[in-house]
Amino acid sequence: MITLEPTGAACGAFVRGLDLTSPLDDATMAELRAAWLEHAVLAFPDQRMSIPDLERFTLGLGPRGDDPFIAPIPGHAHVVEIRREPDETARIFAESWHSDWSFLPVPPAGTALYGTIVPPVGGDTLFACGAAAWDALPAADRAALRDRLGVHSARRGYARDGMYGERDRALGRSMAIRFGDDALATRLHPIGRAHPETGRVALFVSPGYTIGIDGMDEAESADVLRMLFEHQKKPEFVYRHRWQPGMLVLWDNRRLVHAATGGYEGHRRLLHRITIAERQPLAPAPAGGARSAVPAGGLH
Repeated sequence: MITLEPTGAACGAFVRGLDLTSPLDDATMAELRAAWLEHAVLAFPDQRMSIPDLERFTLGLGPRGDDPFIAPIPGHAHVVEIRREPDETARIFAESWHSDWSFLPVPPAGTALYGTIVPPVGGDTLFACGAAAWDALPAADRAALRDRLGVHSARRGYARDGMYGERDRALGRSMAIRFGDDALATRLHPIGRAHPETGRVALFVSPGYTIGIDGMDEAESADVLRMLFEHQKKPEFVYRHRWQPGMLVLWDNRRLVHAATGGYEGHRRLLHRITIAERQPLAPAPAGGARSAVPAGGLH
């Protein structure tokens, strides 16, 4: 029997009573999916999963997603390592708030991350509920943003001069990051994006990947985005997750942004990740287009 223990924060629940090393029947997977859509983050403690276990479980949730800028591990084309060695000096990977790969034409539905080696201190993951953040915006701001499109790009992270580009490689990062000119591409997604399965609208911007607002000049869009970034990480929207060895965490990228934290210097950390695509085909988002004039009124 599945037991759910909500975190009491804006998102998140612990799932107990399952052994993820064994196949789950359709009814159990449907129950898990319903819990995932309700809580957005599910944590499964005390699992001793192999890579094939992780692959089998995630395939029950949806098709394989893409990881465009991280090389997979040998023999497993859709599994990547989130790795940090004890002596690394590069900045913490993924410490900027983001929704995984939101710059893709169809962003992934979810991410599954398994704690293979978890340090005794530090390394928490922060999750912020974009649906709660959207609902808490003033009505006038929601109205002004409802038809606006955010410009998403991987350039801040994965371009040659980006956070994980040529200079970062020189520091000896152990992760298999593949930066390149493809990171300069842009895509447009609604700032208030309706969840493909629940229909609930969530704030879908992040300092990691949202570089502008279509139709606004650079200065105004920077001001609006700065306000939205500060708003979405308010404490009332955030769940701070503490890892344990053998824990699987599953989250919904369509409803959340998240950020990594450090604090485990001198310790090795290794997690295995699979990206989960949408189960039903979605129309690709348009590539970034020309800017247009800013309508009167603005945001409050």
